Amino acid sequence: MPASHFFAERLDEVGLNPDKVQALFDRAEREIREGLLPACQLAIARNGRIGATRTYGNAAQGGRQKTASDETFFIIMSCTKALTSAAAWLLMQEGKLQPEDRVVKFVPEFGENGKEAVTVNHLLTHTSAIPNAPGWQKEFGDKKRRLERLAQWRLDHPAGAQFRYHIAANFWPVAEIIERISGLDYREFVRTRIAEPLGLPDLRVGIPRSLNDRVADVAWVGEPAKAEEYQKLGVTPPRVSMGAINEAAIVEFNELETREAGSPAGGGITTAANLALFYQALLNGGRAYDGNRIWQPEMLREAFKIRTGSMKDPDRGMLANRALGIVIAGDDGRANLRGFGRTNSAQAFGHPGFGGQCAWADPASGISFAYLTNGFDRNDLREGRRSVALCSLAGACAA
Repeated sequence: MPASHFFAERLDEVGLNPDKVQALFDRAEREIREGLLPACQLAIARNGRIGATRTYGNAAQGGRQKTASDETFFIIMSCTKALTSAAAWLLMQEGKLQPEDRVVKFVPEFGENGKEAVTVNHLLTHTSAIPNAPGWQKEFGDKKRRLERLAQWRLDHPAGAQFRYHIAANFWPVAEIIERISGLDYREFVRTRIAEPLGLPDLRVGIPRSLNDRVADVAWVGEPAKAEEYQKLGVTPPRVSMGAINEAAIVEFNELETREAGSPAGGGITTAANLALFYQALLNGGRAYDGNRIWQPEMLREAFKIRTGSMKDPDRGMLANRALGIVIAGDDGRANLRGFGRTNSAQAFGHPGFGGQCAWADPASGISFAYLTNGFDRNDLREGRRSVALCSLAGACAA
């Protein structure tokens, strides 16, 4: 399908309010204009089509500093987890995989060091007890090293006992399971079973060398918030633990080897428009805009069920609200701390990414939204305010 079919000529064609969409774009552009971020890209979609997309700022691309465009690729960080999860859902609806399956059924190597009881559900809900398991993004592309890591890891506590956000380790075995069941490289599986059927050729995990010049290099910006700023808000400063993302780990995403490896936890590389359209398909009962069905509605209903029950996120002091690999906004008034805005419904679903990447869909409004930036703000309070503001504006854009 030609890409132009996905773009509405006018916002009213997809039921979006022009004034509200402009307010959204103005908010995104403001921080580029003020020099707080180097570049950003955002897209809002409804009724299966992109209402509008905008890109602001400049970014190093292919070794040259140049203006970012709507064709510029951004590294979507943990927004990738939704793509990996959606790939696993395809195998579940085919009866080849179940959430209750133990990982060792497909990847015996994973069972070393007492991990035999870990299930696919544990991996997708961040209850697999390996939140700090060491590893580097580029290692995923090395099959031998990947399997060595899977075997080396040890549990921090019994699997399923508590929720702790896993930055990357839990999605490595998910991708390995996909490869062993399908016989396809995980990156190729996402491409041939999700991206191409949806008509989204730029929706990728990992990237070939030929497209590397389109990727915006990541850059750290700003200074950390001061202790008194946290105290004034009654917020606990972020806890730094072994395995946590640090500046050196982020800069690795500027290396071609890391980009090619395509980490299933953070190696997605795409545009905001492609990401927003991926979520439109999930809103549309698993169908692409042309009617081609990718996921069955029954599978999506199972995928969107909260499976962490009363488990709380210890870092945020609120319910985890984790479904099969994605986050559900919930009705407890804390949606804005889960990667959504204040205007989203309780049914909104998606997955945010490190550095302020946002991606979600809301069944109540029919809106899907993606915001990507290559500027990773050291001031996490400012980053949080930015994300909440953008998501809140986007959630209120229905006509």
